[in-house]
Amino acid sequence: MPRMFGTDGVRGLANADLTATLALNLGEAAARRVVDAHTDEGRKPRAIIGRDTRISGEFLDHALAAGLASAGMDVTRIGVVTTPTVAHLTASTQDVDLGVMISASHNPMPDNGIKFFASGGYKLPDAVEDDIESLVGQDWDRPTGAAVGEVTEEPTWAEKSYINHLVESVGTDLSGLRIAVDCANGAACAFGPEALQALGAETVVINAEADGRNINLNCGSTHPEELQETVVASGADFGVAYDGDADRCLAVDHNGTLIDGDKIMGALALDARDRGALPHDTLVVTVMSNLGLILAMREAGIQTVQTAVGDRYVLEEMLRGGYALGGEQSGHIIAHDHATTGDGILSSLLIARMVKESGRNLAELTDFIKRLPQTLINVGGVDRYAAAQNAAVADAVAAAEAELGDTGRVLLRPSGTEPLVRVMVEAATQDQADAVAARLADVVKENLAI
Repeated sequence: MPRMFGTDGVRGLANADLTATLALNLGEAAARRVVDAHTDEGRKPRAIIGRDTRISGEFLDHALAAGLASAGMDVTRIGVVTTPTVAHLTASTQDVDLGVMISASHNPMPDNGIKFFASGGYKLPDAVEDDIESLVGQDWDRPTGAAVGEVTEEPTWAEKSYINHLVESVGTDLSGLRIAVDCANGAACAFGPEALQALGAETVVINAEADGRNINLNCGSTHPEELQETVVASGADFGVAYDGDADRCLAVDHNGTLIDGDKIMGALALDARDRGALPHDTLVVTVMSNLGLILAMREAGIQTVQTAVGDRYVLEEMLRGGYALGGEQSGHIIAHDHATTGDGILSSLLIARMVKESGRNLAELTDFIKRLPQTLINVGGVDRYAAAQNAAVADAVAAAEAELGDTGRVLLRPSGTEPLVRVMVEAATQDQADAVAARLADVVKENLAI
């Protein structure tokens, strides 16, 4: 049976896969794990809960708070915030022992998810998630009377603390920059523009009218077309697009050209190296990063270390090797000097600082990275967990790799956040990448169909 936790928490269709009952039980199980670890401290441990703008987040918020408090944790509900806000507060607030974020990130509105952060601001290790999963639904001796937790609300504290942290982390006066901001009708609606404006930038804001139903809807990092048009029409220096919980950021240069996470990371790596702030001259990326980034970094004298897909695995490698910068092509970028998780708003501030202090535009700063033609096909309606064991799929991948030789590569992997198998092909030409990817996708559909 597959794990309840994927690469980024528990995620699924709200009120079908992810119900109020499951949220309550997860809260209860997580609290039991934390309370047991703090029995000798003479105080109740404390959790904070944040959420993005999805309407389902409201009932899940209440259910989680009930589960946590019923198991003996005090709970502070901080309302609509970004995922990095929860991580920051869990890291920086002395009496916060657990952070909980309710979000399905870039997924469409009907989905939702729950992810936990340990004291220190890091996502829970797999082993701790497994412990929590094992406690879900178990009978136990529940606390009563004064031993149960108290639930309070403090949204203003959360926003002020996080914005102050961002301003102090970057510090550069951004006056004179005009930046277009696509908030994805999500958690960044207030936070993104406010952080940029606090450092003096002028902002042109779109998709910042969340109604609980329009998060990620034809906007944000998964649909940057409107931002591309807005940048050109408004004469902005560049634009940034967040996803629903603002833990990722893509950019658009002044010409309206999309700048993906690979190009952002590559430019920031050079900037950090020149500042003396890139330990071991190393950038951490995942196997999904384009080969063009790897080659450009090598040419610039910067090493790359590759990990499995998922920002948690990027962070694990960064901590293991003492690295300061890493991320994913999708725009999850971790600047570990300032954050414990991917932070889209922080990334946009670092881009702005780089543009302002270099005196160069974003197109010039990123054009040294030449992407190899790449095709990504998401194959739905299949058993994603069977991909690694199917002989026909393995044979098709081997044949494709032999065809591409040293001029490209194949990556076939189950999504950790959606019911899909992702087929990614890089090749010498776009036509070849398209053809090989389409062929592999057909094999996956035929042999893994549910």
